[in-house]
Amino acid sequence: MKKFATSGTIYSMWRRLPLVVRAVLSGLFVSGVGVFTWGGLISRFPFAWVVLPGLFVLWAFWKFFSGSWGSSLLAQTRKAWFRSTRLSPSTWKWGITAAIFFVMVIQASFVITFRLIEFPAAKFTADYKLFDTFPLWVAWLLLVMCSVVNAVCEEAGFRGYMQFPVEKKYGPATAIAISSILFTLIHLTHTWALPIVPHIFFASVLLGILAWKSGSLIPGIIGHAILDIFDYSVWWTDLTGGFKHQTIFKTGVDIHFIIWVLIFSFGIFAFFGVIGRLRRSDEAPQVLVQENEMQLMH
Repeated sequence: MKKFATSGTIYSMWRRLPLVVRAVLSGLFVSGVGVFTWGGLISRFPFAWVVLPGLFVLWAFWKFFSGSWGSSLLAQTRKAWFRSTRLSPSTWKWGITAAIFFVMVIQASFVITFRLIEFPAAKFTADYKLFDTFPLWVAWLLLVMCSVVNAVCEEAGFRGYMQFPVEKKYGPATAIAISSILFTLIHLTHTWALPIVPHIFFASVLLGILAWKSGSLIPGIIGHAILDIFDYSVWWTDLTGGFKHQTIFKTGVDIHFIIWVLIFSFGIFAFFGVIGRLRRSDEAPQVLVQENEMQLMH
C-alpha cells in the first residue's frame, strides 16, 4: 500500500505539470534512452557483433514504448503516443513515397548550401573518428545500425511522445513547431550542427508533417533512417570520400549546382503533393494521458 501511495503521489505531481512540459520531458526521455543506450554499447564494445545486442535493445525499446509491453494501465497511452496504428495500403504507398521525397529535399539542401559556402569537413567528421578505426565493412554495418537506432528513437521521442499529445490539444502547427525547436536544440551538441541549423529545423518540420498526415511513425522512421545513412556516409564520415565540390563563387554557376537546385525544387513540390494524397483511413488511437486514477489508488 505504501508503494502504491508513493506511485499515486508521483503520478499526481506529474499530472499537475502543463501538458506541453510533460510532452517535452517524455519525448526527450524516450529519444534519449534509446540513443544513449546504443551509444554506450558501441563506445564500450566497438566491434561488429555489438549490432546483435543493439538489435535486441532496439526491439525491446519498440515493444515497450509502442505499448506492447509493460503496464496495461498505461498501454493505451503509449500506443497513442507512439502512433501505433494499422495503415491502409494507400497510406503505406503515399507515406513511403513522401519519405523518399523528404530525403531528396534535405540532401539537395545540403548540396546547395555547400555550393554557396565552404563545406566545413573537419567539423562534420570530428564526432565520428571512431568509424576510421574499423574495417570498411564493419564501419558500414555500424553506420547503418546507428542510422536505424537514431531514426526509431528520435521519431518515437520527438514525432511521437512529444508531438502527438500537443498536436491533439493545440493542433499540428503548434506541436510541430515545439518538437522541431527541441529537435534542433538537441542536435546543437554536435560539432557539425551550427552551419546547418535551418536544415535540421526544416527536416524536423517535414517529418512532423509526415507523422501527422500519415498517423504513423513508420514513414518518418524510413525516411529518417535513409537520410542518416546518406549523412553518415557522405557528410559525417569519410567513407565515401566526402564532399569535394567548390563553391559557385569559385567555379561559377555550373550544371552541378543547377541540377541540385532543380532536384530540391522538384522534391519540395513532390513532397507536399504526396502529403496532400495522404488520407488517414485508420486513425491513430485517440488517447492522451487517460490513465485510470482510480486504479492507481487501489
